[in-house]
Formats: sequence, C-alpha cells, structure tokens
Amino acid sequence: MRKSFYLFIIAVAGLGLFLSDRMSAGPADSSPSLKGAVKFEGTAPKPSRIDMSQDPLCAKTHSTAATTEDVVVGADGGLANVVVYVSDGLGSRTFQPPQQPAVFEQKGCQYKPHVLAMQANQKLDVVNSDETTHNIHPSPANNREWNMTQPHGTPLQQTFAREEIAIPVKCNVHPWMRGYIAVFKHPYFAVTDKNGSFDLKDLPPGAYTITAWQEKLGTRTQKVTIGAGEAKTLDFTFKE
Repeated sequence: MRKSFYLFIIAVAGLGLFLSDRMSAGPADSSPSLKGAVKFEGTAPKPSRIDMSQDPLCAKTHSTAATTEDVVVGADGGLANVVVYVSDGLGSRTFQPPQQPAVFEQKGCQYKPHVLAMQANQKLDVVNSDETTHNIHPSPANNREWNMTQPHGTPLQQTFAREEIAIPVKCNVHPWMRGYIAVFKHPYFAVTDKNGSFDLKDLPPGAYTITAWQEKLGTRTQKVTIGAGEAKTLDFTFKE
C-alpha cells in the first residue's frame, strides 16, 4: 500500500514538471509570420542565350546553353529572385548580424544565387567553383566598392557596412556575369524561390510597409498589420 502511494506521488510530481516545462516554453509557432507569393502578370519574356565561347572553361560547364536570369518566371507565373523585405515599421530597433556567413558562388560562370540577400556586417564568403579565374566587382552607392580577382579555390571574404538595396555585381573577366546583393540592417527579408514564394518569419507585432524589389520590373509596396502570434498572407504582382 505504502509503495503504491509513493509511486502515485512520483507520477504526480513528474506530470507537474512536464506541464511546467510546456507552459514556460510557450505555445509552438507563436511568433508572427508573413508568407506570400510574387507573380508575373502577362506573357513572360523569354530568357536570352548567353554566349560563353570566349572562355571554353565556362562553356564546357553547361550541357545546354546557359540563359539570362534577369526575369525568371515559373510555369504557374511565380516570379523568382524578387527581394521582399520590411521597408518601414521597425522603428529604432537594432539587430546583430548572423554568425553564419552568406555565400555568393561563381558556378558555371554565373552567380549563384543570382540575387543574394544578407545583413549589414554579416560576413560574405565569395566562392569560385569554376576552373577559371573570376573577377568579382560590386558597384555599391552606399558602401565601399571593391574589385578583386579570384582564381579557382581561393577563399575571399568581405562585408558591407550599410543597408543598400540592391548592389549590382559584375565580373570584369566574363562580361555576361551579372548579379545583385541586397544588404539590410535587419533580418526581415527573403528572396523568392522558383515558385515566387517568400516567408518572413518571427516578425514582431506591428504595422509594416512591405516592399518587393525586382531588378528589371521595379518595386511594389503594401502595408500590413500583424498581431501577436498572427500569421498573414501577402501577395505581389509585377508586369512589364
């Protein structure tokens, strides 16, 4: 009898600790979030073929002809490579850059990703995966300009000190290579995937202006108010 009583007390205590942990952890997925998609309306422009014949090492990396990526539209009209971000509403909040470096890769003599988003003062690892020499040359308006040659396998790390949307990047060796780097003072940004989808996670509750930027099609803005624990959807449409 006494043994059964002790076992009962232990079970009740264990249940109390479990419930306490669950309560202190808070409800799952309680942070506000903003998801959506960016679509292209109308007839999508066809990408242009890139002539890489001036560097055989570039040409041989492609089994079929490489094409431009300035406007990439998926089968369902989703628009890729669009930067979606909070452009107003965060007030005077400050944010530390992530410890994990952003990665900008030169592969197949193209920039991967074509559009990269990162935070100010976050480390940027530039990678040359091609068996040829590249020259990476960002041309910022609000940051320090740099222009560096990078042979295959040579590490290269840089940072951007200030917010700037978006910095054009070129290779002086291969003139068809074009890309962009968007730099933010906060972590609330995303680049749309091949379906045009984006996800801004863990937004503080508040009223925001959300901007979508596309290198050829310009910008679109919308306002949204998000409450504590609320998940909202916001879509953008671009057309030529």
